[in-house]
Amino acid sequence: MTANAVLSPGPPNHEPSNSGVSKMVRLIRESFAVVEPHTDDVARFFYGMLFSLAPATRDLFAVNMEVQRSRLLRALVHVIQMVDRPDELLPFLHQLGRDHRKFGVVTAHYEAVGTALLASIKRYAGDAWTDSVERAWAEAYTVMASAMTEAAAADDGPAWYTGQIVHHERLSWDVAVIRVQPDHPVPYQPGQYVSVEVPQRPRLWRYLSPANAPSDDGILEFHIRSVEGGWVSRAMVGHARPGDQWRIGSPMGRLTVDRETSPDVLMIAGGTGLTPMRAIIDDLAQYGENPRVQLFYGGRTREDLYDLENLQRVAMHNPWLTITPVVEDDPGVSGAEHSTLAEAVTRYGAWQDWDVLVSGSPGMIRATVSQMLVARTPLDYIRYDPFTLD
Repeated sequence: MTANAVLSPGPPNHEPSNSGVSKMVRLIRESFAVVEPHTDDVARFFYGMLFSLAPATRDLFAVNMEVQRSRLLRALVHVIQMVDRPDELLPFLHQLGRDHRKFGVVTAHYEAVGTALLASIKRYAGDAWTDSVERAWAEAYTVMASAMTEAAAADDGPAWYTGQIVHHERLSWDVAVIRVQPDHPVPYQPGQYVSVEVPQRPRLWRYLSPANAPSDDGILEFHIRSVEGGWVSRAMVGHARPGDQWRIGSPMGRLTVDRETSPDVLMIAGGTGLTPMRAIIDDLAQYGENPRVQLFYGGRTREDLYDLENLQRVAMHNPWLTITPVVEDDPGVSGAEHSTLAEAVTRYGAWQDWDVLVSGSPGMIRATVSQMLVARTPLDYIRYDPFTLD
């Protein structure tokens, strides 16, 4: 069976059994473990193959491919490795498919991406690449491509929204608050994120979470930290101006709270990872009764907790909300936990009956989730969004 035949999006011929899915995932993970040390080379080969198969796809990416190089590959592998968790994977793929309409992606692009992906893994997997491994990768990619193309075809909303900056304020040398007025309301839920494209960095989309709940005027508030080496974040913080036109992709993410059905909620936020939590709190503050919400808000120093005073004011008027500041490297700060966020949270136990929402840098998320699992927090209760890229 050829790669193209397997990778054309469409309904699979049969639903794999649980044992079949487990074997598929095992084969994918074992083969990728062989390839992973060569990720940069794999990514270069992948894009070379993709642009050869479908030259039109080159225009979907920024001129500087060094910024983009490994992102699509990492995203593909991350998604494919989730194929044994359909309850999480399929809603995410549907969101991703709707979001990718902003690029002008068509079915033929999915076929080219799948062929390039398999060719790249095969080239660097060596003896680990067998017929069984090829079938596993191809079947998993088919599931992914089918879910994304079906969701994209079913969505009759706009591929993106256009918005204009109405406020830009630098809170510090590396953090800015930017408010954007969309032409039409963006239908996001508090806690979700969107992709944005700014005029200073065309075709370099960055994920941002609105820091406010949906409002009557439709304005989105973003809190952005300039990341070292981050082309987009540095442009936003340092060079964005009122009047700039932004493009905003479809809402994505699962860090949401249903106040009617949710148990008590533990929020763990590092730096500007606060924004989805802040949007949820902003939404809940409209109501008199809510689940208990415990927010651990952390940073390296007190300065990193740029929104602490505002959060404390909200907590004063809402007894369901408790704020615990956490600093790692600022011993003179009083009224705060002094440790990493992971250490501070697990010091209080396993939080077994709470919904747990985690947001921050990839390293912070990995460390926090790992330590919570060691503390016996049930994995099914922990939620975080996978893409926190600049």
